[in-house]
Amino acid sequence: MKSTPMTTGGRTDRRVTDALSKVPQVTLAFWVIKILATTLGETGGDALSMTLAVGYAVRTLIFLGVFIATLAPQVAAKRYHPFLYWAVVVATTTVGTTMSDYLDRTLALGYVKSSIMLFGGVLVVLFVWHRSTGRIEFEHITTRPNEIFYWVTILVSNTLGTALGDFVATTTGVGFERGALVFAGLLALVALAHFLTNIPKSMIFWSAYVLTRPLGATLGDTLTKSHAEGGLGLGRIASSLVIAAGIVAGVVLTSTWERRVITEPDRSA
Repeated sequence: MKSTPMTTGGRTDRRVTDALSKVPQVTLAFWVIKILATTLGETGGDALSMTLAVGYAVRTLIFLGVFIATLAPQVAAKRYHPFLYWAVVVATTTVGTTMSDYLDRTLALGYVKSSIMLFGGVLVVLFVWHRSTGRIEFEHITTRPNEIFYWVTILVSNTLGTALGDFVATTTGVGFERGALVFAGLLALVALAHFLTNIPKSMIFWSAYVLTRPLGATLGDTLTKSHAEGGLGLGRIASSLVIAAGIVAGVVLTSTWERRVITEPDRSA
């Protein structure tokens, strides 16, 4: 007769939950890949946008189609697929960029108004999520409603992050390099709050998630904008390929580590 595994402090139960979750574990590697993904969304999105002689509204529809095309198999999947997951994240950054530009420039709302509106949108989505499911998840996404709310929150937060990045880098005159330092500093404060305060972990996570988008956007602009605009003048396509290679390497390494952790025997039993 097969014995039932004993648990110590819920460790085995947590392993089962981790194995069923459709999103990666939130570790330092997760945030590194997230910043690379948002940077790729900026450089890659700009590279594609430059080849499309259409307005922001049409670009948004095109990238929204890409987002839906990557999201559909992610939602239909029964377990976490790392490359599929990160493809959806990159897609949210590209559509978030064009959506933000549409609000800021085509509708002429400006960065301040659009940021306030999008921040309200993030709060509304999180409020409805909590009211619908009883809690806001970010690491153990195992149900369809939680996954839908998860991706909607990411889409709106990435759009908000784009508006914030543009506001700090251009409207305030800080520039791209110093803008990246500003958002890196804010992320450091969020990290300190994670370790030193009792602020709910979900609030910490989503705050950091919003801030990684403008950090990635300002880093991407720092790489690709001309010297006259305050950038390094590197090519958008070349930069995107290098960043994409970094994402692939990070995903492979973290996926290998996560599989080893989940499958190794629980020696604490």
